Amino acid sequence: MKELAYADIKVGDSASFSKTVTESDIVTYAGLTGDFNPVHINAEYAKESMFKERIAHGMLVSGFISAVLGTQLPGPNAIYLGQELKFTAPVKIGDTVTAEATVIEKRDDKRIIKLKTTVTNQDGVIVVDGSAVIKKVGL
Repeated sequence: MKELAYADIKVGDSASFSKTVTESDIVTYAGLTGDFNPVHINAEYAKESMFKERIAHGMLVSGFISAVLGTQLPGPNAIYLGQELKFTAPVKIGDTVTAEATVIEKRDDKRIIKLKTTVTNQDGVIVVDGSAVIKKVGL
């Protein structure tokens, strides 16, 4: 992938990443993080929850934002300084989600970029809403 130079990044630029969430994603995430909350991994428990079925970890889904920021916009040599997140709807096994980041501010003296970040499901429902602050080093 070609690195996007800081000078080429403009307010309004956006990029996205899509993924279908699988059972394997959820189980792997639970194993990596130690978050074995039964609403994520136990179908019988989840049936009795407010969601009526298993759901993906919110942080798993919000991790797709990191994929956009680290590989596309602003891309390589982007250092995460902060992220605000609101989890607004559940993501279920088989949902296809799209993480999108849009540049809303640039601070040239510090090479800091603020981006609006959202994740939507296949029905266009926002499941994660927030913003990120990134420092672009390198180019």
